[in-house]
Amino acid sequence: MTGGHWIVNLPVRSGSSDNSSTGGYRPPLDNLGTQKTLGFLGSGLGFDTCKYALKLINQIRSNSVFNYNEPVLNKIDLPGAEPDRVIKEIEEIVGLDCSNAILCSAKEGIGIIDILNAIVARIPSPEDTSKRPLRALIFDSYYDPYRGVIVYFRVVDGTIKKGDRVYFMASGKDYFADEIGVLSPSQLQVEELYAGEVGYLSASIRTVADARVGDTITHYGRKAINSLPGYEEATPMVFCGLFPVDADQFSELRDALEKLQLNDAALKFEPETSSAMGFGFRCGFLGLLHMEIVQERLEREYNLSLITTAPSVVYRVNCVNGDTVECSNPSLLPEPGKRKSIEEPFVKIEMLTPKDYIGSLMELAQERRGQFKEMKFIAENRASITYELPLAEMVGDFFDQLKSRSKGYASMEYTFVGYKESNLIKLDIRINGDSVEPLATIVHNDKAYSVGRALTLKLKELIPRQMFKVPIQACIGSKVIASEAISAIRKDVLAKCYGGDISRKKKLLKKQAEGKKRMKSIGKVDVPQEAFMAVLKLEKEVI
Repeated sequence: MTGGHWIVNLPVRSGSSDNSSTGGYRPPLDNLGTQKTLGFLGSGLGFDTCKYALKLINQIRSNSVFNYNEPVLNKIDLPGAEPDRVIKEIEEIVGLDCSNAILCSAKEGIGIIDILNAIVARIPSPEDTSKRPLRALIFDSYYDPYRGVIVYFRVVDGTIKKGDRVYFMASGKDYFADEIGVLSPSQLQVEELYAGEVGYLSASIRTVADARVGDTITHYGRKAINSLPGYEEATPMVFCGLFPVDADQFSELRDALEKLQLNDAALKFEPETSSAMGFGFRCGFLGLLHMEIVQERLEREYNLSLITTAPSVVYRVNCVNGDTVECSNPSLLPEPGKRKSIEEPFVKIEMLTPKDYIGSLMELAQERRGQFKEMKFIAENRASITYELPLAEMVGDFFDQLKSRSKGYASMEYTFVGYKESNLIKLDIRINGDSVEPLATIVHNDKAYSVGRALTLKLKELIPRQMFKVPIQACIGSKVIASEAISAIRKDVLAKCYGGDISRKKKLLKKQAEGKKRMKSIGKVDVPQEAFMAVLKLEKEVI
């Protein structure tokens, strides 16, 4: 983190490099930088594209254990570098033979030639499959306002030439290859690409959705029988509402989302109307980090001021009539009498931590309804803890809590495992008898009271006093589980009564009570925007 902003290492573009400088003839190297970033569920970009990979290791983290092949120890030029200790940790934790580990410093240029020589010596050349039908795997794409979508791909079988009519097997679209080439690092046109090579394609493609990551490119006239394995259409896992603070910016927000979607086919959005926050959009994201990046880009690149509702996940509702409904918005949840059960997405999480923080991290996972699966010591001072827990419990501050409780030493990796039935309910908030849909949420039955209590207390602090008493209730259906009340602003009607009969005072108080009751029946409580923003922030913390 620098200057108050997070620096995120996202998947980088591919490139072809001339390797002849290492002495004698060397084949050109196609490289692809990848980062399996926490917060992008199902977005292992590049892992299916590359047959071999170098794992750059600065320190042992959870993804160092999950993804490894050939270790390269980076940043050995730093004053605090301890390559011998790290090599020992890799052998103990990962179980990888590090006798041939390469020490390098990209900053100082140390060991780079050794890495290039090792790649040529240890990795076999691609198999010659030029006679087979074309099969090329798309691993990235971006939208160019002048040329349309530029597709990055790796040729697995066959060859592709400029002018070929190509077919995208998943989307069913076909185009003529106006331009093909390699990146060295800028785009360099070539006439033909062969098996094993990485390149780019320009074909006047209008939308990124026509060239999805993981799709297979083949020739239109000589189609491959089977597409390449590994294609999964991007499915949003986390949802939230985005509303402009200024209602006049609604059209600007829509235009900004459409522009972002040109480069990000995983971003989904649809219009949403809220009685409290006006017009906005319900947006779907791959994960938390994806959501934060999109929000940050909207605010920074398009100068939009946004209200973001608490993130939620997609629930599956099994109805009494046999239908299954997917629901990402609490307001769309079927009535209790119509639903049989509710399923929520679960993830498998593996936490890598020093042994001193095992207890606090297990406590954190159990607080979030985690189901313990396994714990093992992978080194004398380091343990791996595995839990299964609901994705909804992670979309709040789980990662922040993990770092806080471990003083920054723990790391984590999680994968989607499927849907499981849970005892979930819809928690409604009523103000003066009226349900406020933007504040409704889906919570586990065991947490309903604590969440409802926290929300009603917060609203009591933030809603201004009225001329009548305002009840604030957290309800499950018609049952009130938590309640607070904002006392009325009262005029002292007895101030003019200095004495006299008590019946006169009772008459004045009765008249005042009747007026308050009449005002309450016809009165409307306006919840200020600041209250909504504060409660939405609270929901992110307590749910």
